[in-house]
Amino acid sequence: MLKHLHIRNYTLIEELDIPFQPGFSVITGETGAGKSIILGAIGLLLGQRADAKTIKSGAAKCTIEACFDLSRYGDLRSFFDENDIDYDTEDCILRRELTATGKSRAFINDTPVQLSLMRTLGERLIDIHSQHQNLLLQKEDFQLNVVDIIADDAPELCAYRQVYQTYKEKLTALEQLKASIEQSKRDEEYIRFQYKELASAALEEGLQEQLEQESSTLSHAEDIKSALYDADRLLNGENNGIVQNIRSVAQQLQSIAEVFPAAKDLASRLDSAHIELKDIAQEVNTSAEDAEFDPARLDHINAQLDTIYSLQQRFHVNTVSELLAIQADFKNQLEHLANSDEALAELQEDVRQQLETCHQKAALLTKKRQQAAKKIEKEMQERLIPLGIPNVRFAVSITPINTLPTPLTANGADKVRFLFSANKSTPMQPVSQVASGGEIARVMLSLKAMISGAVKLPTIIFDEIDTGVSGKIAQKMALIMHEMGQHDRQVISITHLPQIAALGQTHYKVYKEESATATISHMQLLNDEQRVNEIAQMLSGDNITEAAISNAKELLANR
Repeated sequence: MLKHLHIRNYTLIEELDIPFQPGFSVITGETGAGKSIILGAIGLLLGQRADAKTIKSGAAKCTIEACFDLSRYGDLRSFFDENDIDYDTEDCILRRELTATGKSRAFINDTPVQLSLMRTLGERLIDIHSQHQNLLLQKEDFQLNVVDIIADDAPELCAYRQVYQTYKEKLTALEQLKASIEQSKRDEEYIRFQYKELASAALEEGLQEQLEQESSTLSHAEDIKSALYDADRLLNGENNGIVQNIRSVAQQLQSIAEVFPAAKDLASRLDSAHIELKDIAQEVNTSAEDAEFDPARLDHINAQLDTIYSLQQRFHVNTVSELLAIQADFKNQLEHLANSDEALAELQEDVRQQLETCHQKAALLTKKRQQAAKKIEKEMQERLIPLGIPNVRFAVSITPINTLPTPLTANGADKVRFLFSANKSTPMQPVSQVASGGEIARVMLSLKAMISGAVKLPTIIFDEIDTGVSGKIAQKMALIMHEMGQHDRQVISITHLPQIAALGQTHYKVYKEESATATISHMQLLNDEQRVNEIAQMLSGDNITEAAISNAKELLANR
């Protein structure tokens, strides 16, 4: 419920500080007094786009702030917790600030928030019903939403949407699989050729490094053989071979070990060196004998390397590991093609079963909607007849939708249209096509009154919903709004009609004052005497007569 509204420096409003009450309240005032300005300010709290031109002339900043009591709403705690905003059921404050430089800031309970977040909360707190909102009757989703509210089918709709979402995901996967298979089939010959070429290269991890090393060795075979022979000669030479000399040195030291004890350790170390050098000499000798230049082997290795380099260049990679990954991918594609028919059939069956489940869930929705339709038709007729449409016929048409690839949407399988006729002889047609402006206003008021009995609506502001009606019909509309304001609900009506203004439990007047330098709009909560004068003025104009005052008192007495 809206508890308090504060506006500062917004167009013609210098400062407005006004409390609001539960129940049915009315706002009156002459055309141009500033009622639309107040609505515009509230609209900013609903996330509407701001314009620096709306800041009062000469002011640097304007502020719009509203305080709400959330205790009568459904649980909003999750919204505040999810967005890390302090939660207070009795005092929830929405604030919007605009500066003359064009900067706009939004706050919820003094926490800066994105405008979209303020819009999300604001739309759950205030419903402004203007003549523009009557255009909702042209929208089938609005009409369907009304039926769903009266049907109280939220659990069934949620269950349906879950399976429908799964169905859509599986359907998308099926389309992607079909496209993938078709593309793979078009590319199969090319993929198979590429795979065979990679497979024939017999690639292995580390192969490139191994071949490059062997190629380098073979390319320098003569140098290697010459170096090995020289090393063998130095190690194993008959006269000055290192191995033999080391052995001789060890023997010399051993011979003096008894008279020179240190020589024993040295001789032992030389014996160890002799053993190691003898082993090395043997390996050098063997390597020298085995070292041969093999041009055929070199050609074979270089041919393998050329193949690897060519493949790397073609596939724009630098390693055998990357080539092996590409080869594995080609193999997977070919295996996928080989198994594609089976996978396709399996997914098609999965989609079929999910679609069948969707139809079952949608049928439950349709049944509840059809039951609700009868209730809506009956109640709407009962509400519209007293509103001056004695021959009204109102029907809720529920027909299967016609969409491809299946007759289903996220809302089920139903197309809902409200049909209307104000005359016995006129066939029923969509309400937005045949109802007059005044009739549409009464239809919308009746719909919202019906909905308010089914769910907890937010604060509702009716902006001149009485356009096109007068007299007793206006009074009947006022009674409906008064009814909607019962049970701690809050309904505010901006009106030009005294019959409606008189039935308000609380009455506000918007007026403006002219001075030599400025025009300023004000909003005032009227006491009983002021209400009599305001309604009398609405009845007779500026020249308030005794008859008008008497009539105003009579209207107020009927509250």
